[in-house]
Amino acid sequence: MQIEKRIIFEGKSKTIFEGPEPDTLIVNFRDDVDSSFYSKKHSIIPNKGIINNLISEYIMERLTEISIPNHFIRRLNMREQQVHEAEAIPIELILYNYASGYLSKNLGIPEGTQLPRSIIEYRYKDSANNDPVVSEEHITAFGWADADDLDEMVKIALRVNDFLSGLFQGVGIKLIDFTLEFGKISDKDENTHIAIIDEITPDNCRLWDLKTQKRLDKDRFRKNLKNPEEAYLEIANRFHLLPKNLLKTIDNTKTGE
Repeated sequence: MQIEKRIIFEGKSKTIFEGPEPDTLIVNFRDDVDSSFYSKKHSIIPNKGIINNLISEYIMERLTEISIPNHFIRRLNMREQQVHEAEAIPIELILYNYASGYLSKNLGIPEGTQLPRSIIEYRYKDSANNDPVVSEEHITAFGWADADDLDEMVKIALRVNDFLSGLFQGVGIKLIDFTLEFGKISDKDENTHIAIIDEITPDNCRLWDLKTQKRLDKDRFRKNLKNPEEAYLEIANRFHLLPKNLLKTIDNTKTGE
């Protein structure tokens, strides 16, 4: 008899369950997709959860290889992965290499304009108030993170940016921006360290084809562009992440066979 897993948290596109070992969790990637802020909408993109699970596994493993701390332990199946439990820091860090999203809209800079240097933006995780942009002063004054935590988060984000920019460029993709979430993970001696949590996928990265500038990320859904599912599939294919039997299943889903 299958034992029902205890749900810890249910988000917009993932469900978090209690893990099989102490201080671990199971992340289940669903096919749900949501836009945020001013034009909220929800839909289902078939197989998105499977594809994002594979992409995030691949990227987190590459980060581990270069000693960038993250919560990933192992993939359990096509939709689930086991991760270290972490004390989440309620701050999203967005790193922009090119003008996009909120930065482009509020500063009037055309999307895709290369910035003089990478720019980091902080957002307080509060969906009821559209995850407002905040300053370091807000973060430290309200105790969401201390100055040392922020320094470490920024240092990690800059390293991730250098690595991901090269990784994506190697498969013909421009990294426009990405969002990172962080938490504190305890080791067996009860020492804590800052680590990347959540995911790194087309859901929280803006990715454009280097030659055509085609959007290969969640913006295809946000902006009502055709075939958003193909963007996710394209990223996975460029990294050769999809087994042939799964590709056939996805192709059949797309054609209605």
